[in-house]
Amino acid sequence: MSVFGVAALQLELAASGNLPAIEAELRSVRRRFPWVRLAVIPELAAHGVNVAHAEEEDGPTERHFAALARELDLWLVPGSFFQRRGDHVCNVTPIIDNRGEVIARYAKMFPFQPYEAGVTPGTEFVTFDIPDVGRIGISNCYDMWFPETVRTLAMMGAEVILHPSLTNTIDREVETTIARANAAMHQCFFLDINGAGQIGNGRSGAYGPGGTIIYQAGGAHEVLAFEFDLAEVRRVRERGWHGLGQTLKSFRDSNADFPLLSKGNRHTPAMTALGTLEKPGLNNRPG
Repeated sequence: MSVFGVAALQLELAASGNLPAIEAELRSVRRRFPWVRLAVIPELAAHGVNVAHAEEEDGPTERHFAALARELDLWLVPGSFFQRRGDHVCNVTPIIDNRGEVIARYAKMFPFQPYEAGVTPGTEFVTFDIPDVGRIGISNCYDMWFPETVRTLAMMGAEVILHPSLTNTIDREVETTIARANAAMHQCFFLDINGAGQIGNGRSGAYGPGGTIIYQAGGAHEVLAFEFDLAEVRRVRERGWHGLGQTLKSFRDSNADFPLLSKGNRHTPAMTALGTLEKPGLNNRPG
C-alpha cells in the first residue's frame, strides 16, 4: 500500500510549557482522522527556544511522547527539543514508531546561527521506513536553505520529507518558496510545518513531487491532514512530472563533480571575503 495518511499540527503555542496542549491536539487528531498513521509537530514546540530546557536522550519529554505514540497507535515526529550529548546541546527531532519505540534521532545540521546560540550542529542524516508505505526523511527549519541536505535525503531514497520549522520573521514568505522548490528539485512530497501563536507565524505547506502546491495554511491554528500516494513519487522519479524532467536520474548519471562542496574546499577567496558569521549590528554594516 503506497497511500500514507499524515497530519501536521500548526499549533498556536506559548513560549514554553506546551506539552499538555500538544497532547490534547494529538488525541483530537486520532479521534477525528483515524486513517492518519503519522503526526508531525513544529520545531521546538514543546519547550520553546531556551537551551536551558535541554534534557538527556530518553528524558521525560521524549518518554512522554513515546508513551503517547504507543497509546494512540500513531507514528510521531514530535517537532524537536534540545537534548544534551555530553558537553554539547543539539536541536533533536526524535522519530517514534507506533509501538512507542524511538527508532532514530535527528540532530539539526544547520542551527540558525548566529541566533541559535549554544547549539551544536548534527552531522548525520536520518531516514526511516514505514512498513508497506515507503521511506521518510527528516529535515529541520534552516536545514532546507541548504539544498545539499534535501538532495542527500532524496539520494538515500526518501520519498517524503518531514520538515518541522519555527519561524516568526519576514522571511517566512521566502521559506514557502524554498519548500516548494525542494519538492520539485528532489521529486518528493515536502511537508513544512511551522509554529503559530507566540512562537511562529504559521504558513505551513504541503508540496507534491512536481512542485505542486497541495495546501498552504494561514497564520493561525490549523491541522493539515493529507493522504499522500507515494506511487506518485515513484512515477515522477521514473517518468518525470507529466513526462518532463527526470532530475534525480540526470544527477545520478552526470559526470560532473563538485569538489568545492567538500568540507576542506569551501573556504574559497570569495567565501572567505564574506567575513565572520555574527549578528548584524550598527558597527558592522556594509560600507
